[in-house]
Amino acid sequence: MECRACPRLVEWREKVAREKRAAFRDWEYWGRPVPGLGPADARLLIVGLAPAAHGGNRTGRIFTGDRSGDVLYAAMHAVGLTNQPTAVHRDDGLRLIGTRITAPVKCAPPENKPTPAERDECRPWLDAEIELLRPSLRAVVVLGGFGWQALLPVLADHGWTIPRPRPRFGHGAHVELASVRPAGSLHLFGSYHVSQQNTFTGKLTPAMLEEVLAAAARAAGL
Repeated sequence: MECRACPRLVEWREKVAREKRAAFRDWEYWGRPVPGLGPADARLLIVGLAPAAHGGNRTGRIFTGDRSGDVLYAAMHAVGLTNQPTAVHRDDGLRLIGTRITAPVKCAPPENKPTPAERDECRPWLDAEIELLRPSLRAVVVLGGFGWQALLPVLADHGWTIPRPRPRFGHGAHVELASVRPAGSLHLFGSYHVSQQNTFTGKLTPAMLEEVLAAAARAAGL
């Protein structure tokens, strides 16, 4: 995956890859856009925010090699969505079960804060993934309000009806979106993001995340 459309993100991802973190000085950083992970016929999609500077930007795999990924994959394994509870590097044997993970912004942003313009520039990649998954997709879990706002217009453009007023993001939010295509409705779930700020403070606990993932898995028929 190659893209240089956002100068600020390109500069940051490559700067991080050159300078590295001391703990990872022996790593050859990925330093490029990070693609989605999981089968092309997944029934469940998990949508994050963007790769972490020393996580996905280092390893080349989303939510891999950082503490956010540690929390996410442990919870996914607990509810049967992965074959193992850890994600360390691209060749560690991790396999997602009926599930795909992506993000609306594919490059690591400074301070983990992409801009709306960068989100919009990156939208064609998310559009392509949703179109790929469209025949099989039955449920989505969105981690955080940024992903929620990014995803709703994409879902609308791919044939799902967004209620008015728009569904509001919140942890445990759940709305079923009707479809104008014959493939069927889509269950949309919200969860607080697995950021260190949320997990360290207890705003998001493993049990809270597992509850949302389990509900989404059931809705997806997994």
